Amino acid sequence: MSIDHQHSLEALAADVGRLLRTTGQRLATAESCTGGWVGQCLTAVAGSSVWFERGFITYSNAAKNELLDVTHETLASRGAVSEATAAEMAQGALRHSHADWALAITGIAGPTGGSPGRPVGTVCFAWAATDGRTITETRHFDGDRQSIRAQAVAHALRGVVQHAAHFAA
Repeated sequence: MSIDHQHSLEALAADVGRLLRTTGQRLATAESCTGGWVGQCLTAVAGSSVWFERGFITYSNAAKNELLDVTHETLASRGAVSEATAAEMAQGALRHSHADWALAITGIAGPTGGSPGRPVGTVCFAWAATDGRTITETRHFDGDRQSIRAQAVAHALRGVVQHAAHFAA
């Protein structure tokens, strides 16, 4: 990841910050394959403590279950990389924070771990509000591990801005 790419991600994070500051809302994150990269981008923005409430890095299934209440049933029947798991991650982040809404990311960054049904580059996202609304999406990104993770971070941040109308106070 070049410095220019990181600056682009941090510029997206600044857009998120302006939006949240304007609406008086706070965000929590639940990350798996991105390992806290969204949180890093958000906290790179000066003043983010006003609108970034907390982040969860739940790489293992046990962490997803213990910290975010993702059910064993969902993990067993749908898998860690599924929209159902992403939704439960985002909803759990809301329950275990003081945020108004949350985003979640879970995926397969590679270079191994893919399957015919879920190839490397499959990433599931969720954006959830405290009123129970949840939006989920699955994307397929190309490239190496670093590129897939960077694309996932960018997509998650863009999703905050894109779905902002759904989460307006």
